[in-house]
Amino acid sequence: MPPTPCSLCHTARALVKRPKTGQPVCKDCFFEVFETEVHNTIIEGDGIFARGESVAIGASGGKDSTVLAHVLSVLNKRYDYGLDLYLLSIDEGITGYRDDSLETVKQNQVEYGLPLKILSYNDLYGWTMDKIVEQVGRRNNCTFCGVFRRQALDRGAAQLGVDHIVTGHNADDIAETVLMNIMRGDIARLGRCTAVTTQSEDTIKRSKPFKYAYEKEIVMYAYFKKLTYFSTECIYSPDAYRGHARVFLKDLEAIRPSAIVDIIHSGEQFVLEQNVQKGMKAMQTCLRCGYISSNDLCKACALLEGLESGLDRSALRQTQDNSSAAPTGHRTIPKFERYSSGTSTPQDKALAQPTEGIERAVQAIEIR
Repeated sequence: MPPTPCSLCHTARALVKRPKTGQPVCKDCFFEVFETEVHNTIIEGDGIFARGESVAIGASGGKDSTVLAHVLSVLNKRYDYGLDLYLLSIDEGITGYRDDSLETVKQNQVEYGLPLKILSYNDLYGWTMDKIVEQVGRRNNCTFCGVFRRQALDRGAAQLGVDHIVTGHNADDIAETVLMNIMRGDIARLGRCTAVTTQSEDTIKRSKPFKYAYEKEIVMYAYFKKLTYFSTECIYSPDAYRGHARVFLKDLEAIRPSAIVDIIHSGEQFVLEQNVQKGMKAMQTCLRCGYISSNDLCKACALLEGLESGLDRSALRQTQDNSSAAPTGHRTIPKFERYSSGTSTPQDKALAQPTEGIERAVQAIEIR
């Protein structure tokens, strides 16, 4: 039987069958179509980036963030985006997992020539995930990590003086999130989880250039490009609620490969009615750390207070309506400050005066 020709160039031998479309393609055409689709996501509508923007790539050392760093570096040069790219890593303090993956990030730093900043939970919160799991157990520990990681990324970006974070969330991740929000009845998150760019409730603009990129194609890209990445799953994630949505999604994909992008498109159609929006809490600043919150205390400060009080999983129910003063002897999160990004170089940014960027975020929300 003769070899199958590439369905795009019709000359080279097809080496892969795209999970997303079922097309048999050669390696070079696969690279081109993958990168072009990411570029189209970036420039769609008003575009994700502004020329001259400083952008932090959330780097974990895994396949998604490694491919994102590589592809963004390539596209930035090819299409002259004019971006200043940085790598930003969060060390959650997971022995045998994050310490190893950070070594991969350091290799990526050398390979792509990008500045790297690492911010740890221990430095920011006085806790590591190992200590948190030891106290609260494996059930629901991902809630602590998710809340702490989100704020740590914003704080790391603020320290870098950048106004934009990009993450390696792929189409599978987003489809899983849609399913999770439906199962939990979380209408607030359901209305925004499919957006390529979000900012209205964040202090830092966030984007997902891999919104339509299938996880399997990201793995194939990393494999054929021989990229250096860390492939071990988090040792605390097997019990995560997301795992149930992932199993369900994979079963759907096996029956109908387009199910992933179909779920994303369905999520895009959800719009909150005005009366529902009016019933949601207005955003404000955390009385304790200054981070954006819908309550007197942000979720991170409430969780940290629960941990400092010696609570187990009941720390998840720690009230967010509280005074600004932490109990005596409790560790607290430093005040959130960010540096103006109006200057053009990292040296200028380092010398710039800190500003309460949280105020601008609240103003933006009020304007909307």
